Amino acid sequence: METKHTVCRLCSACCPVVVQLQKGKLICAKRKPVVSLEEAWECPKLGAAQDIIYSPERLMEPLIKEGGDDHKKWKAVSWERALNTCSGRLQEIKRKYGAESICWMRGMAADWGAPWDYAVRFMHALGSPNVIGNGAVCHVARELAHCCTYGAMSSPDYKNSTCIVLWGKNERNTNPAGYESILYAKDRGTRLIVIDPIKTELASLADIWLQVKPGGDGLLAMSMIHVILQEELFDSHFVDEWTVGFQSLDQAVANYSPEKVAGRIWLDPEEIRESARLYANTKPACLTEGNGLDMHVNVSQNTRAVCILRALTGNIDRKGGDLLPQAVATRDIQLKDRVDKDIEPIGHKYSLFNRFHKTRGNHSLSSIVDAILEGKPYPIKALIIQASNPKVTMANSARFLRALEKLDFIVVMDLFQTQTCEHADLILPVTTPFEKTQLNLKAMSNPIVLQNQVIAWAGNSRPDWKIIFDLGKKMGYAEDFPWNTAEEAINYQLEPSGVTVDMLRDCPDGFFLEETAYEKYTKGGFNTPTGKVEFYSESYEKKGYPPIPAFAEDEENHLSSFEEREYYPFLGISGARPNSFVHSQFRNIPSLLKNEPEPVVDIHPEDAERKGIRDGDEVTIKTANGSIQMRARVSDIVHPRAIRVAWGWGELDLKHNLNRLTDDSNRDPISDTPSNRCFMCDVFKTMKGSRTK
Repeated sequence: METKHTVCRLCSACCPVVVQLQKGKLICAKRKPVVSLEEAWECPKLGAAQDIIYSPERLMEPLIKEGGDDHKKWKAVSWERALNTCSGRLQEIKRKYGAESICWMRGMAADWGAPWDYAVRFMHALGSPNVIGNGAVCHVARELAHCCTYGAMSSPDYKNSTCIVLWGKNERNTNPAGYESILYAKDRGTRLIVIDPIKTELASLADIWLQVKPGGDGLLAMSMIHVILQEELFDSHFVDEWTVGFQSLDQAVANYSPEKVAGRIWLDPEEIRESARLYANTKPACLTEGNGLDMHVNVSQNTRAVCILRALTGNIDRKGGDLLPQAVATRDIQLKDRVDKDIEPIGHKYSLFNRFHKTRGNHSLSSIVDAILEGKPYPIKALIIQASNPKVTMANSARFLRALEKLDFIVVMDLFQTQTCEHADLILPVTTPFEKTQLNLKAMSNPIVLQNQVIAWAGNSRPDWKIIFDLGKKMGYAEDFPWNTAEEAINYQLEPSGVTVDMLRDCPDGFFLEETAYEKYTKGGFNTPTGKVEFYSESYEKKGYPPIPAFAEDEENHLSSFEEREYYPFLGISGARPNSFVHSQFRNIPSLLKNEPEPVVDIHPEDAERKGIRDGDEVTIKTANGSIQMRARVSDIVHPRAIRVAWGWGELDLKHNLNRLTDDSNRDPISDTPSNRCFMCDVFKTMKGSRTK
C-alpha cells in the first residue's frame, strides 16, 4: 500500500487529502482535518472518489460526431485526429469570421488558478478576447464588491473568532474544513448568526437565525448598518483612520431603519436590531457570504452593503475577523497584448466587472447567448465548452438551446457525456483531479498547497492542461506553449516567488512563504484607489453606478415573472447544493445517488394544505418560461409563500431542469447576472402523481 498527498478538486473547497494506492490504483482518500474534533466531517464525494474515477460511464476516448443530420453517430478517434479536426475548424472559422467569433466558455469544474490562465492564454494567442467564465453567477460578482471596497476578497478566520455570521452560505454542504472550524469555534463559545431563507443544519445551531426573503440581503445589510450608526456601535478609530465616505454612508442609510425594511424582507425589526448589536459588539467577528447572494440581479450592490458592514465594525484583516490574502508573486501568462485593441470582448459594456482584477478576466456569461442569437456586438460562431454543462446550468435553458443550434462548431471538454455533449461536434475526455498536477486559485496565496497527480490518466483521457498545450501547438502557437508538463508551466508561473513544484511536493501540508500576518493595511494601505476602505466607491461612480449601495422601493420587481405574480404567487428559490453533488455533476454515480435518489421541491405545510399537496406527491412547478416536475417534500424549512426547488437535476432528466423556469432578460447592470436564484412561480399537484411510500 502506498500513501500520497494531494488536493481534492471534486468541488471548489480544494481540501488537502491523503490517498491510499494499491498497484497504482486509488483505494481510498481521506481529508486532512483542520481542527481537532471528536468526529471529522466526511465528504460523500471524496468517499465516492473510487466510483467517480473508475466509473464505467467515464469518457475514455475523443469522440467525433459523424454522418448526416438524421443519422449522426459518435465515433471514437485518436487524439491526433481530434486535435487536427479541432485546429482545422477553428482556423477555418477564424479566417472566415475573425478570431473574435470563437468563444471559450468555462465552468467551475477545472478551477480558476493556472487552469484558467491556460485557457485565456490560448484564446489570446488565437486573437480572441472571448474566454468567458461563470463568475457572473458564482463568486466573481461578489469578488468585485470586495475589491472595490477594500481591495481583495476577504476570507473568514472562523477558528479565532468570537462571533461568526454566515450569510447565504452553508459550509456543511460546500466546505468541510469551514464547517469543522465553525463547530470547533462553537464548542469554544463563539456566537453564531445565520442569515438564510432556509432552515439549514447550521441555522438550527445558530444563536440567531434570520430567515430573510431571498434577494433581500442588501436591504438587510443596509438596515444593520443603520442600527450600527444610529447606536454608535461602529469602530470609530478604524473608520476615522482607514475609510472614506463615512458621512455619505450615514446619509445613505437614513431611510433603511428596521421598521421601514423588515416587512419587505419577511423579518421583524427587533430581529435586525438584535443581530446588528450582537455582530458589532462581539470582537473579533467574521462575516462570510456565499452563493446565496449570487444569481440575483442586485448581487453587486447586495454584496457591497455586506462588505461595508465588515469594515464599519473594524473586523477587516484582524485575527478572528475577515482576512485579506497574502498573495504569492506569479508571472502573468495570459498574453493580453496579443489581442487587437480594436476588438472588444462580447461583454464589453460590463467593463468594471471584467477589468477589476488583472487576471480574473471576462465573466459576463449571458453575453455569449446574446452574441450568438443577436449578433451583438458581433456573432459568435464556435464555442469551446470546458468543465461546464450549460444546457442544465444556464438561465433560460430554452434560449440557450436556440443559441447552440446556430453555432457552426461546438467542442466539449468533460469527464462524462453530459446533456450538453449531445449538441457537440467534438468531445475531448478529461481526467479527474487525482490524475493531474495543478495550481489552483486557492494555491496562489500563502500557504501554497499543490494539487498533485497521484494516479495515471485513465484510458485515453488527458488532463486539461495537456489538451490546451497540445491544441496550442497544433494551431501554430508552439512558442506560446513551450511546456511539455504541468510542472514546467507551474514553475514558470511561480518563478517570481522563488517557489518550485519540488518545494511544494516536499511540503504537502502547505508551503508558507511567510507567516500569517494581520492588519497588513497598516504598512501599505488597502489596494484601492484611495488606499483606504471605500464606503463611497469612485470606481462605481465613474461607471455610472451608485457609489453607495442603493435599493429601489420596488426592488422585488426584479424577480422573473413578477409582473405576472397573480398567476405565479410563490417565490421559487433554486437550491440547495447537496454535499453529494456539485451543481449538475455526479448524479450518474450510483453510490452518491443512494444518498439522495431524486429531486424534491420543499413546500411549507400551510401552503401544501392550501394546495392539496401531500408529502411525496408529484408536483408541477410552473413559470412564464416553462414547467418541470418533482416530488413534494412538505417541510417548515422554507418560509410560507416560498418553495425551494432542487438544483442541478436536469443532468439526470431534463424534466427536472430548474433552468426551464428561469429567465435571463433582467440582469445586474454591473455584472450581467440574471435571476437564476429567485423567480415567481406556481406549484400544484400533477394529475398523474402518486404518493411515495
